[in-house]
Amino acid sequence: MGMQPTTTVDTRSIEQLYQKYKDPHQDMILADGISRFCDDLGVEPSDIVMLVISYHMNANIMCEYSREEWISGFTKMNVDSIDKLRSKMPELRAELRDPHRYQEVYNFAFSWAREKGQKCLQLETALAMWNLLYVDDRRWQYIDDWCEFLQKHHNRAISKDTWVQLYEFARQIKPDFSNFDEAGAWPYLMDEFVDHMKKQNGMAVDS
Repeated sequence: MGMQPTTTVDTRSIEQLYQKYKDPHQDMILADGISRFCDDLGVEPSDIVMLVISYHMNANIMCEYSREEWISGFTKMNVDSIDKLRSKMPELRAELRDPHRYQEVYNFAFSWAREKGQKCLQLETALAMWNLLYVDDRRWQYIDDWCEFLQKHHNRAISKDTWVQLYEFARQIKPDFSNFDEAGAWPYLMDEFVDHMKKQNGMAVDS
């Protein structure tokens, strides 16, 4: 399910926007330019819609857009001005209601938010991204408990396997954990979290 252009965009206008936000010393849009971009859109840099926009740009690194990413992203979103992108933001937010697109954005977020050259995601960054992605409690009621558990009992970087499996855990496991199989292929962190939550909520803990 991709966002396919239905009309022709003005590539020159997209290029002019790139030049407006581009760093004066590098051929990249960096944190300062992204901050001005967000100001013009009327959103905070931490707004989840910026993650969706970065997903469409297939951005490699948080707080950076290359010329290629910028132009291909605007073209993919079928916009060539700030006004058009601002008008499209409700549609971009609505994409997250599609389970397949949400999973794609969720998986994209791990690589996007990593520091350059790192295989894992720093815990503080992972917690911030999880809180952003699960800001709607209806997606997973235990997000606050999970983040608190990690801070108290893990306090280490998050691997891609843990990141990906957490999505499946939140989607598949019932609120009372009755269908959680400790003999399954879940990362050990999920085993420990389930035991932690059962003890906290006075549930029977499997021996």
